[in-house]
Amino acid sequence: MNESLRSSTRARHDELLSLIRGGTTRVEELAEALAISESTVRRDLARLGAEGLVMRTYGGATTESSFHERALAERMRVQLPAKIAIGRRAAELVPDDGTVFVDAGSTTGQLAEHLRGRSGLTVLTRGLEIALLLAGSPGLDVVVIGGSVTTKSHGMIGPLTTVALERFMVDVAFLGVDAVDPVDGVGEATALEAQVKEVASRRARRTVVLADSTKLARGAVPAWAPLPAGWTLVTDEQDDVVLRRYRDAGVVVESVEAPEE
Repeated sequence: MNESLRSSTRARHDELLSLIRGGTTRVEELAEALAISESTVRRDLARLGAEGLVMRTYGGATTESSFHERALAERMRVQLPAKIAIGRRAAELVPDDGTVFVDAGSTTGQLAEHLRGRSGLTVLTRGLEIALLLAGSPGLDVVVIGGSVTTKSHGMIGPLTTVALERFMVDVAFLGVDAVDPVDGVGEATALEAQVKEVASRRARRTVVLADSTKLARGAVPAWAPLPAGWTLVTDEQDDVVLRRYRDAGVVVESVEAPEE
């Protein structure tokens, strides 16, 4: 998809979301308001539904009143080409040796795929799947940060997790997120999740956030953690208007081109 078409589609999606939030929820009403076909509206609603931005109803859609964190298995299927491209670019930011923190999550899991076979690295992670994925690489020293296991992301949280993280200093912390904002930092489903990310970024010489384009909208994510100045965002977002907010706030933006699904 070329840049102009991508921008046009995103602008239409934004208009759809605005109409739905304003109470226009029927397919035929949305089509009339936007002067597009009902089949285009249905396709757009299907995409927005897959991204978790709307909930489909009989004959239309509505926005969810509160944020619902997706299970890891479901998230691994959503925006997969983008996550693969993001993980590949993030791997280029991993030093040849030293210590890195790899967060739990589906996008950080794509980064972990590119760490298999590497050597000379210590990898701290709070993600069970990531630890298992990297355990078979003899050149890596894999350290699992303990704590209570979340039911959705299978990541560790709680006092044991933050105490363990405080014992380390890492060269790069790679964070997955439910949402990201250039001013407020990273958004998570719970305060405990946000706290872990805040501690990880505080103990890192460099913080890198991995977020596909759907995560660059605040939505209804309830808990937020600040990020240090000069953090890096790796994303498939191509819209200069969206990315300018991050660059203007001093964020280093790494934008990747994701293949079509």
